[in-house]
Amino acid sequence: MKTTLLALAALLLAACGSGGPPPPDWKTDAADLVARYQKHALRGENTLAERYFQQAVAATGGAGRVAETARLWLLRCATRRAMLIDDPCAEYAELASLQPVAADDAYYRFLTLRWDGVDPALLPAHHRELLRVPAGQRPAALARIDDPLARLLDASLLVLRREAGAATLDLATETASSQGWRQPLLTYLKLQHEQALARGDVVEQARLARRIELVEASLARP
Repeated sequence: MKTTLLALAALLLAACGSGGPPPPDWKTDAADLVARYQKHALRGENTLAERYFQQAVAATGGAGRVAETARLWLLRCATRRAMLIDDPCAEYAELASLQPVAADDAYYRFLTLRWDGVDPALLPAHHRELLRVPAGQRPAALARIDDPLARLLDASLLVLRREAGAATLDLATETASSQGWRQPLLTYLKLQHEQALARGDVVEQARLARRIELVEASLARP
């Protein structure tokens, strides 16, 4: 999980250069702090996650960097939408209006479900296929994404677009479970439980209810 989160942070913040002098402290600090934010947010440790995020914003803001601060808010939006929180990315949009970046804008439109006209080549590599394949093939494309966080995000976006079936929910649930990401796991288990109720599957309802109890008990522990 750590590799996934740090890779995304580096991608959005451009914290690591290829050769030349080392990046300044504010870049490396912000990349580390936003990765910590993601880790704890996905675990449902919201107070700690928020503390790290505000410290990351202080690092880029202290350097007076508009674009990098906007990217932090964009990454926050991506993390929240991976957890099926319908975040409009308003803070990113406000900052990006001052210093627009084409790749950031494409990712913002991808996150906020405005996919018409988005150039897949401008997106992070893991998300490009989802836009390139026909709508009916998008759920199958999820299984080919090897990055867990990118897979969970894309699954969540399909749910928000009402393009997700039972297989997508299964994949998202097991992705979150395998990584120990309690916050999105609880949300997806509850969605699956609703589906089991709707079709009258008593056995599946009981199994999912027990999993939900386990996750809720874990979240309740300090």
